[in-house]
Amino acid sequence: MSGPREVRLSTTPPREVVGNLRLGDIVYLDGLMYTAREGVYRRALVDRANIPMDLPSESAANFHCSPAARINADGSFDMGAVTATASFRFSEWLPEWMAKTGARLIVGKGGMSSKDYRDYFVPNGAIYLSTVGYGTGALLGRGVENVEAVHWSEELGLAQAMWVIRCSRMGPFIVASDLNGDCLFERENARIAENVARVYEGTKPAVLKRYGETDDRADEVI
Repeated sequence: MSGPREVRLSTTPPREVVGNLRLGDIVYLDGLMYTAREGVYRRALVDRANIPMDLPSESAANFHCSPAARINADGSFDMGAVTATASFRFSEWLPEWMAKTGARLIVGKGGMSSKDYRDYFVPNGAIYLSTVGYGTGALLGRGVENVEAVHWSEELGLAQAMWVIRCSRMGPFIVASDLNGDCLFERENARIAENVARVYEGTKPAVLKRYGETDDRADEVI
């Protein structure tokens, strides 16, 4: 059985290239990527502030991330780890953001539901690239060539600011949705759930339980 495909992908990918990606592909990114989360979304979409980049020509890759970084007194930047944060918290902003900015790659952890992918991502020709949050920040940081700019740091603070980073083989990221709206996590969880009952055959119910636990074995698969 062959393993997952590895793909080097530009952060300004044509739609046909995005359409050729398959669930489970391993992606490494080259080019400019920017961080945008609720602070940036509110400023751009609610306050209607001018976005300080030419999107999507400069970048079509939005990273849900709060980097471990600082702005030095001389205006230079230091960035170490770049750890992803949970994307489902920003799903309400994404349809308007993708339509406004042409974002085709949304990068983060946790992902969203296949309904979100079908309703929000597919109409905008976008897919979701997933990574693990804790423990991968230093690994992903190796793919950062330099920080190009930081926008709205005074207004939003360093964690919520829009960091623009130049990447070279940054990853690995996993293709977790496609242009059909299919969801890697839902597909794999369904396969796992089929065998959960068999794994627990012959075991007795737990005597000690944490608050909120149930005896339904399927509840362990989320």
